Amino acid sequence: QVQLVESGGGLVQAGTSLRLSCVASGRTFSSFSMVGWFRQAPGKEREFVAAISSSGDSTYYRDSVKGRGTISRDNAKNTVYLQMNSLRPEDTAVYYCTAGWGAPRDAGAYRYWGQGTQVTVSS
Repeated sequence: QVQLVESGGGLVQAGTSLRLSCVASGRTFSSFSMVGWFRQAPGKEREFVAAISSSGDSTYYRDSVKGRGTISRDNAKNTVYLQMNSLRPEDTAVYYCTAGWGAPRDAGAYRYWGQGTQVTVSS
């Protein structure tokens, strides 16, 4: 059984940074063609944040995160990271880690999802 567990969320002030982690069990991240992060704010739909290919050679970001976020993976630790800098109140959401074999920005293309970690950015 594949499980994804996120960590690293919290309450932070605007302008600061967080690093989210996602650890997989039951299957190695290298077996997925794509690992991504999505987020969902209260009353809003889940939206794509970032994704990384199995080799790590390709990364994808939503426009509002480009230049502030970095997704990376450590296959030896079976862990994917999302470093978020210059956080804004609008980044407040539950952040979900996901893994699958489809298009990076398509939530429906992912097979496995974590339970999420809350990120709250105060102004």
